[in-house]
Amino acid sequence: MNQTIKHKGQGRIFKSAYLEVFTKTNPILTILTYGGVIGFLLYYSWSHQFTSLSIGIYLYLAGLFFWTLGEYLIHRFLFHYIDAFQIGQKIQYMLHGVHHEYPFDKERIFMPPVPGLLFISILFALFYLILGNYSFVFLAAFVNGYLFYSSIHYGTHAIRRPPAFLRPLWYYHQLHHFKYDDKVFGVSSTLWDHIFGTMPPKEDRYKFRKGK
Repeated sequence: MNQTIKHKGQGRIFKSAYLEVFTKTNPILTILTYGGVIGFLLYYSWSHQFTSLSIGIYLYLAGLFFWTLGEYLIHRFLFHYIDAFQIGQKIQYMLHGVHHEYPFDKERIFMPPVPGLLFISILFALFYLILGNYSFVFLAAFVNGYLFYSSIHYGTHAIRRPPAFLRPLWYYHQLHHFKYDDKVFGVSSTLWDHIFGTMPPKEDRYKFRKGK
């Protein structure tokens, strides 16, 4: 990804001002949208008795765990995929490139509701083929993982002095944006970066431990 980083301003995705509205969102709308999806999925599963409480807890924990892997894979292989054809480059810019070009544009840190709900629908169809009725709880946890991730992501771009618990993730995400866009693809966790070898060089990790 070779977009020039611009600290101020906002990128343009569509020429139409009407369509452009659907490419932006904010924290409140994000929480209402995806929180509503989580609540509906859990209520529907509970009201139709699709699973017991014990199995539901295991499914939820599994969904949260698999989100961390999904977050890594989507960020690395979809958001940072650059196609040789112009249309592929436009799609990549719309999904993630605009965020790298304008990393401090707070309206494009979260996934807007319309494309977000479309992705959730696709995921539900995929999970349902594999898990059947268990997919309701599993997908609720997966979306919950996205909400946690997006909150961390928003914090890394909107908070100048993050709290102590957020500082390591904030530091590594800054490295991803401003030094190594081919490393540190995890935002809410660096687990898979460690596993797949995409952590930054040791000297950068050393600087962080020394507080530099």
